[in-house]
Amino acid sequence: MSTVQTIVGHALILIGAGLIFGATVGIIRLPDLYNRTNAVAKAAALGVSCILAGVGVLMPSPTTILILLLAIAAQLFTAPIAGYAVGRAGYRTGAPMVSTTHRDDLAEVYRSGADPGQDQQH
Repeated sequence: MSTVQTIVGHALILIGAGLIFGATVGIIRLPDLYNRTNAVAKAAALGVSCILAGVGVLMPSPTTILILLLAIAAQLFTAPIAGYAVGRAGYRTGAPMVSTTHRDDLAEVYRSGADPGQDQQH
């Protein structure tokens, strides 16, 4: 294995670990559920993807690359959806927003009794 390949693989793994560490700090430091969910969904998806890409650089067999590409695709498709679902569930159960939040675009919809997740017939 070449030195450049080793350096790039380890750099990707280190970047991914740093992003996951940033998500961990976000869980602890951010003020409300919505900010935490956003930070974790983005950082974890990118962090895991970077780590998997680093493993692909370090172990470049066709089978490994195929499995890692499928895992990266699954991570990038499911993490944002999971983050959205957690945020929506938090909103629907009344998780408080931080006082510096200036907009609540769903407040009118939920006060009217409509469910924005359901198709409405007109």
